[in-house]
Amino acid sequence: MTTPDPRPLRPDCQHPQAFATGNPVAEAKTRRATVLTAVMMVIEIVAGLAFGSMALLADGWHMGTHTLALGLTLLAYAVARRNIGNPRYAFGTWKVEVLGGYTSALMLLLVAAAMVWESVERLLNPGPVQYREAIAVAVVGLAVNLVCAWWLKDDHSHHGHSHGHSHGHGHSHDDHDHDHDHDHDEAAPASGKGHTDLNLRAAYLHVVTDAATSVLAIIALIAGWAWGAAWMDPAMGVLGSILITWWAIGLLRTTSRALLDAEMDDPIVARIRGKVGTLPGVQVSDLHLWRVASERWACVLSVRGPDGLDAAGIHQVLASEKQLAHLSVEVSTTAALAGQGHTHGHEHKHGGCGHRH
Repeated sequence: MTTPDPRPLRPDCQHPQAFATGNPVAEAKTRRATVLTAVMMVIEIVAGLAFGSMALLADGWHMGTHTLALGLTLLAYAVARRNIGNPRYAFGTWKVEVLGGYTSALMLLLVAAAMVWESVERLLNPGPVQYREAIAVAVVGLAVNLVCAWWLKDDHSHHGHSHGHSHGHGHSHDDHDHDHDHDHDEAAPASGKGHTDLNLRAAYLHVVTDAATSVLAIIALIAGWAWGAAWMDPAMGVLGSILITWWAIGLLRTTSRALLDAEMDDPIVARIRGKVGTLPGVQVSDLHLWRVASERWACVLSVRGPDGLDAAGIHQVLASEKQLAHLSVEVSTTAALAGQGHTHGHEHKHGGCGHRH
């Protein structure tokens, strides 16, 4: 039986679960884009109604949903930022931003459905269109979308630094050791696929799809004005909805993978198995991996190996995987599997801090 060390950890030895510290640059850019998009939304809707352009009106309502979506993006950033360090979030607040991106993708699908409905209605019941005025407003709308798209281009290098937090659990019936190593380092390099700010990507897709529908609206209006092809206006609305649906489905797939932790096919998994496998007689018996930030991962690893193998050896061989912000290692040795003896040790280390019991 072991006696716990009653000495409390020093304040600098505490371990906040802040694996991601937000993206303040992206949040500021999104705020600017939201205001500009809202202003243009009002202009396009009013102009579409005044000039009788379904393509322009659809683009205006589409921009309205983007304004709402950009507002949702801002809300997600704010909630994530305000709850950094909140102990209720065991692995930080990054997934709040991912949830914002997922919701934005659902909104894009609703936009696409509304565009199809309105376009088919206009195709069956055409009305007069004031082409020159509508074209002028659509060009201004396109310019606004391009400015917002430039602002929202993902630059994940602006993410704040993360707190690496690794736990090595050496486990055997001869020795049971928990080795917690906490490192604070700048954002790690991306794993094989590379990941971006999914919340920002959702906002970016909203303005890009809006820019695409603006281009289609301009084409349709020019065709109607020059050649009398009034049917082009609603037809382009349908084409735009198809494009939006395609992009929305892609965003849903990406965000849902992160939300459901369905990323065991990421290249980092193969790298972990490969590096651990370089140790003589060591096999990975269980491995779980999930993202806790755009470029950071948490991992729980169980290995089997010869007597003398401990968690420190596993940590050493995986030291180059800097994107592992949280690593728990359980080691079962030959002696442990044979059921020989049982001791229990528990150690926390954080820089110069130590706490054993």
